[in-house]
Amino acid sequence: MKIIIVGGGVVGQTLAAQLTREGHDIVLIDNDREVVSQLSAELDIMVSYGNGASMRTLKAADVGSSDLLIAVTPLDELNFMSCVIARKLGCTTTIARIRNPEYSEQLYFLRNEMGLSMTVNPEQAAANEIFRLMQIPGFLKRDSFAKGRVEIVELELREDSPLCGLRLMELSPRLKAKVLVCAVERGDRVVIPDGRYQLQANDKLYVTAPADELLHLLRNLGIRSKKAKDAMIIGGSRITQMLAPMLLRSGTRVKIIESNPELAETLAEMLPGATIIRGDSFDQNILNEENISQMDTVVALTEQDGENLTLSMYASFLGIPQVITKLNRTEYNDVFRNRGVDCVISPKLLCAQNIVRYVRAMQNSSGSSVLAMHHLVNNRVEALEFLTTEQTKHLGETLSKIRLKPNILIACINRMGKIIIPGGSDTIEKGDTVIVVTAADRVILDLNDIFAAED
Repeated sequence: MKIIIVGGGVVGQTLAAQLTREGHDIVLIDNDREVVSQLSAELDIMVSYGNGASMRTLKAADVGSSDLLIAVTPLDELNFMSCVIARKLGCTTTIARIRNPEYSEQLYFLRNEMGLSMTVNPEQAAANEIFRLMQIPGFLKRDSFAKGRVEIVELELREDSPLCGLRLMELSPRLKAKVLVCAVERGDRVVIPDGRYQLQANDKLYVTAPADELLHLLRNLGIRSKKAKDAMIIGGSRITQMLAPMLLRSGTRVKIIESNPELAETLAEMLPGATIIRGDSFDQNILNEENISQMDTVVALTEQDGENLTLSMYASFLGIPQVITKLNRTEYNDVFRNRGVDCVISPKLLCAQNIVRYVRAMQNSSGSSVLAMHHLVNNRVEALEFLTTEQTKHLGETLSKIRLKPNILIACINRMGKIIIPGGSDTIEKGDTVIVVTAADRVILDLNDIFAAED
């Protein structure tokens, strides 16, 4: 497809790189000459200097013959205008990044009356993700499929874990739960394992399980499973303003530390149920006076990645059971993993992932489209959910007789609400949704892409 991206920031660059790898023809527009020069050198795409809300600029990019325009600049109004003008010039599908919560009540009108095909709010997506993690804090990451009935969760094997030394084929009987390990991160290596794979201490496991089995899984592993009662949020950002009300409604006691006096006062007015502390989050005396060591969860949500990393490492050093870190740029994730920064949320990457999923669904030809897509293991593995149709191959055949391409795993089958963690005797039927796990460098647009060529 021909896709125009307006905005060359982190989201725009991430989208351009990913969609180029998937074979799309990309034109990126930005109004900063330095950014345009840099991206021209770094990415194998056409980069254009100009105002993405200008009719002249969009005409020059031939937006009328484009399949999709994605507007992801930092300015909501510019994103709106880019999409409206693109529609008027003949581009039928548009996506806008909308960050201002004041526009949230207007999104239905905007999507229908102004022709927006999709809107994404990075901060709201991040707040939702953090809230979900805090409900079952034993996991480092949670991704939902099958309308919430299935989850892929990340957890780390401690040295005293009863799973150390087990082969994966022995896992379900030991845990007394039907689960499937779909990926393992061991040091710098990532493996999509088979049943013979043997687990070791410090492995990070990505486990597929029915949602109603998650608490049972944690209890059998001896991992804390109760949601946070006391949470400290550092930084009064937009994410904080969206997250705190959810936590308060769920019964969590919330403390927020914010250094800006005006913002602290605003937070106090917005969140009467929370405790707002005006002070420097780097001041250990303030952190200790506010009993940081007694918190169940510490969430670092300042606007500075460096501050969030430092505060998270300090909280981890204090032994806080759950530490969640917001990062805008994630190039150094691997450096900080295992140093108290294991649970990372990137609003901009969440935004980009949601858009890529939409693009894949657009281009699907046979109808078995991507219903959900999540990146695992620091974007090195993808989990995709597909709907089967009459065009899906191997319907009714037992999985033991079906050959898959290398490094692909069928992780789960949802059959009319019944969750099947698959074994060799199970089958895929029309109308099922199927969760597939694969290396992220392999592009899968259709469920039929997972099957090996027949002899």
